[in-house]
Amino acid sequence: MMRGRVSSRMTILQRNNVKITGREARLTLVFAHGFGCDQHIWRWVAPVFEDRFRVVVFDYVGSGKADALAYTEARYSGLEGYASDVIEVVEALECGPVVFVGHSVSAMIGVLAAIRRPELFSHLVLLCPSACYLNHPPEYRGGFERAEIEGLLDLMDKNPAGWAGFLAPLVMANPERPELAAELHDSFCKMEPRVARQFAEATFFSDNRQDLPNLRKPTLILQCREDAIAGPEVGRFTHEQIAGSRMVTMDAWGHCPHVSHPVEMIAGMSDYLRAEGLL
Repeated sequence: MMRGRVSSRMTILQRNNVKITGREARLTLVFAHGFGCDQHIWRWVAPVFEDRFRVVVFDYVGSGKADALAYTEARYSGLEGYASDVIEVVEALECGPVVFVGHSVSAMIGVLAAIRRPELFSHLVLLCPSACYLNHPPEYRGGFERAEIEGLLDLMDKNPAGWAGFLAPLVMANPERPELAAELHDSFCKMEPRVARQFAEATFFSDNRQDLPNLRKPTLILQCREDAIAGPEVGRFTHEQIAGSRMVTMDAWGHCPHVSHPVEMIAGMSDYLRAEGLL
């Protein structure tokens, strides 16, 4: 029985290319990347916390160096499949409740995971979250019309390489630093086209607005001043719907502040951990 449990644990850690660094500590931080990225995206932020915490990064199935053979369209047709990945990774870590740090779509993936298995999570840090990317006038503005997302998906079907050139600059912003968008573009292009297309559909057509009030965990929302993907009003909506959450607007622009403005993100996250008595 013990041998089977160890084998299953190692299978999950290998499946998601889990990397564990930092010191043996009472608290573990789990960093989850967004669409089109992998764990490498956290290289400016995660190592900063290694002297105080155990730090975990991983790749979703279909991204980075995760086991591509584990990908199935049925499991990953929606965000619940990715939430199952998170739950299984945290269970396999065997380290008690963790602080989950999720960027972009991973913010809602973390919310879903924490609602399903609250005992596995102590706190959530949601970086540039969006509970719904589509506009639903007049009560909600997510930033995109359905036709815009359908156009992106159509472009992904017809030009698997061209869509990355369109989306990367929009996501990264900060045009005075073109190398950042170029890196994101390369990351997008590394995804297998079929996987990228399905993950994009699962992301941009997701609607988790009704899930937010069901989250019962201390939560920090880190928002950029300007973000073409998840603007300030989207962050405010998330904050208003999660009871007791805290929202911090960073002096940052774009949808990837952990790359473009890591100092600001580290400061916001550190202040929160300190205020919660975790740092």
